[in-house]
Amino acid sequence: MGINFALPSPKKKTQTEKTNYNKFEFDWRTHMKTSTKRTLLAAAISSACLLTAMPTYAEGSFTANAGATSNYIWRGLTQTVNEAAVQGGIDYADESGFYAGTWASNVSYASDDIYSYEHDVYFGYSGESDGIAYDFGYLYYNYDAEAEFDFAEIYGSVGMGGASVTVYLLAHTEADEAEGQDFGFGQAYYASFDYTTEILNGTELTLHAGYHSGDFVEAFNFGDGETDSYADYGVSIAKDGFSFAVTGTNLDDVGADALDNDELKFTVAYSVDFEL
Repeated sequence: MGINFALPSPKKKTQTEKTNYNKFEFDWRTHMKTSTKRTLLAAAISSACLLTAMPTYAEGSFTANAGATSNYIWRGLTQTVNEAAVQGGIDYADESGFYAGTWASNVSYASDDIYSYEHDVYFGYSGESDGIAYDFGYLYYNYDAEAEFDFAEIYGSVGMGGASVTVYLLAHTEADEAEGQDFGFGQAYYASFDYTTEILNGTELTLHAGYHSGDFVEAFNFGDGETDSYADYGVSIAKDGFSFAVTGTNLDDVGADALDNDELKFTVAYSVDFEL
């Protein structure tokens, strides 16, 4: 799900070798995957810098979302070679706290890339107790069959006031491990902290910081055999479906790959939610 500060080694596998190897509301994918996806975790950067506020859902209702972003950012990294993306999904939310949904976006990691789309399926349970909000669930990332790099994560989030802490753990993947790599359960994770506050007549300001680590992180996002962890950060403002975000990472220059994930990125997005 869209800003996904908002959830690619061939997703991104050595961006240049991807074809041979294989790639929440704020997933800062705001997966829209975030952006309009259900904040998978009340905040999860992902997704891509859409950073929009978490939508509300009527009890036992189906809702849909659609949007566009100038750059699909997921955990600080572009998923579209710094170009625009069109995204959307459908969600179901029950009064018990259970929810499920699906979300999709175009993606690209290189000019001759085999990746063209990301399709997510997720379900979870959320609620609140004594002023503390919680959200946990399962998220499956599906890409082009040729990539053979689908993967899934389990996640959990707790929040109070405008602050939330979220953790994603690698659950399983169809990608093959290279020698010395471990793609086992929990061997890769993404942890983030988000804080949202209202400013200027309903405009929301969100601050984000996250950390991604594990062998799968290197394989899916870099494929350089070295970068198995990095930090990302961002700030966004959002109102009435529109959002503007500035995101960055602590990555060093990895060469002329058109991704420029070591530089600050500025993203503008719009999303809308409606009941079905």
